[in-house]
Amino acid sequence: MGRPSLNGNSDSSHRQLLSSPLHIAAFLHSSTFPSPFILLLSLSAPVEMGTEISEPLLVDSEKVTVGAADGDPSPGEEVVPEWKDQITIRGLAVSALLGGLFCIITHKLNLTVGIIPSLNVAAGLLGFFFVKSWTGFVSKLGFSVKPFTRQENTVIQTCVVACYGLAFSGGFGSYLIAMDERTYQLIGPDYPGNRAEDVKNPGLGWMIGFLFVVSFLGLFSLVPLRKVMVMDYKLTYPSGTATAMLINSFHTNSGAELATKQVSCLGKYLSMSLFWSCFKWFFSGIGDSCGFDNFPSLGLTLYKNTFYFDFGPTYVGCGLICPHIVNCSVLFGAIISWGFLWPFISKHAGDWYPADLGSNDFKGLYGYKVFVAISLILGDGLYNLIKIIAITIKEMISKGSNSGNLPIIMESLDNETSKIVLEQRKRDHIFLKDRIPSWVAASGYVGLAAISTATIPVIFPPLKWYLVLSSYIFAPALAFCNSYGTGLTDWSLATTYGKIGLFIIASAVGSGGGVVAGLAACGVMMSIVSTAADLMQDFKTGYLTLSSAKSMFVSQLIGTAMGCVVAPLTFWLFWTAFDIGAPDGPYKAPYAVIFREMAILGVEGFSELPKHCLAICCGFFVFALAINLLRDVTPNKVSQFIPIPMAMAVPFYIGAYFAIDMFVGTVILFVWERINRKDAEDYAGAVASGLICGDGIWTIPSAVLSIFRINPPMCMYFGPSGR
Repeated sequence: MGRPSLNGNSDSSHRQLLSSPLHIAAFLHSSTFPSPFILLLSLSAPVEMGTEISEPLLVDSEKVTVGAADGDPSPGEEVVPEWKDQITIRGLAVSALLGGLFCIITHKLNLTVGIIPSLNVAAGLLGFFFVKSWTGFVSKLGFSVKPFTRQENTVIQTCVVACYGLAFSGGFGSYLIAMDERTYQLIGPDYPGNRAEDVKNPGLGWMIGFLFVVSFLGLFSLVPLRKVMVMDYKLTYPSGTATAMLINSFHTNSGAELATKQVSCLGKYLSMSLFWSCFKWFFSGIGDSCGFDNFPSLGLTLYKNTFYFDFGPTYVGCGLICPHIVNCSVLFGAIISWGFLWPFISKHAGDWYPADLGSNDFKGLYGYKVFVAISLILGDGLYNLIKIIAITIKEMISKGSNSGNLPIIMESLDNETSKIVLEQRKRDHIFLKDRIPSWVAASGYVGLAAISTATIPVIFPPLKWYLVLSSYIFAPALAFCNSYGTGLTDWSLATTYGKIGLFIIASAVGSGGGVVAGLAACGVMMSIVSTAADLMQDFKTGYLTLSSAKSMFVSQLIGTAMGCVVAPLTFWLFWTAFDIGAPDGPYKAPYAVIFREMAILGVEGFSELPKHCLAICCGFFVFALAINLLRDVTPNKVSQFIPIPMAMAVPFYIGAYFAIDMFVGTVILFVWERINRKDAEDYAGAVASGLICGDGIWTIPSAVLSIFRINPPMCMYFGPSGR
């Protein structure tokens, strides 16, 4: 079912897998690698330290053979449709319907609380429900219908995610609306750096045009590296894995006893998670401090530093799926940042930075949080960039000088292991069969970058063409970092990478339009890194559901095109019907003011950052390099306990609460493995997927209730007792 293998026991044929903290119980396979041009475009490939590549990276596609997966299928074997047959008219119709629905939900959440959960699981579920309902209805009328396959289900999910993803990365609750007149007035005409000239109100025409010229580049930036991300380094992509398990469970032959038990297990925990999420809603009240999500389970003192268990099934499920080292790295990062570093810096408020600043002011503690997290991420990315370029050059030289191949060693495998090997080979074969040539990705990226470089300055005159071009040169590096981090922890830090572009461009342009230029550059960066992460997440889902990589890519293109139209249209409904940005209204758009203030800070320069911020960032950058080097030079029995900088960086910025949730998941799995390892291997993935799916499904009715302004009846709040 594609569950990552989290245990440490394996025979010699699997030993190379143990050096990577992220892996799926499967055999390594022959590898291919993108052209050097695309590799350099990617600029930063965060490869897990200690990951060994025991086979050449540069192998001709013609040499990929999978035995039984070729030729005619054997009796009873599933026939996988060709990639064109996986994309259907009914599937696209359902995708458009769900895409519009999810865009509305995303806008609603974006303009109220500014936090958007992953709806991948809900997309897969509702896609299955709608098509199955349609085929059942048509069949009852006596018409012949095409069978509904898991591949078509996966294509629908991919298309929907691509569509509603633009409602987030399009900046309708952040950088785009930060340019409008309302936000300018809220900050104040007399605020230093806040100029009336730096105002651009939303318009349906220019928003659709802007999305069309920036949203497709992220898809082309990482396509050649899909094999490295999904197959070679076996990144988990927890939401993608959970979605794949759910889709597979609906399309599994009921005769398979284990599959039936896994489906039953998934359904049981899905129901429990859904019921629990519904139950929590009744106590969540209005605001940000009510309900079980803000339960001070470790005491009020630790709660103030975000150390608490929030009873969220999603991240407990992620802890069950992600390897132990990833979960422990996240917790280690949370302890360093929220346990020691931020309290230490807070004690210097009034000295290092003004004590009366808001919690989201970059001149205060918030500036330390964001830039220290960025320094860890970029330090990890730089080290892995150097490493993977060195490996690639070595393999190119080796391929040019050696004409022979290494001998193949065959092992005697029992019947059950043989089936696992054949299933793995079939997945690999299907994922690599319908190839997307590197030259298509390279030419697509370069061509779209050229069009965008010429068009964006027309929409945003302060953002000059050479600044746009510079952004596109460095953007694939950040896209790779974000996709890799998403594969580790299921957190996309697209807004963090967007802030990098915002600060750099705003500082470069200066007072003559730097605010608008910085916000637009933030949009360029966010669009690329967000869509690239979504694509890799869906590649993971497609890999586990035997879907063609080409159908995944094409459905991403179609879904993105839908989103470029649907996302602005659905936002325009909110813009015309409600008072967006009003401080006392239901649609406050909280991140609009924050992003505009960040742009103003960027215009004033990095010198406005708090005292010692850059020095601390440099220290953590060197720390990330040193930790990665240590993971590479120490034996595997030692390196498997060394934390991963990329995973450590996430709680620095977001908080420690989800690290507690994930650690609870990893403790449950650890104990389960000690009690009954076989059951843990068979059912941990199903339990995790059920927890994630149930919580994901509840986001839809809760968002609908929010849209209709039906608030929870109670607010459960905790505070110190009076004396």
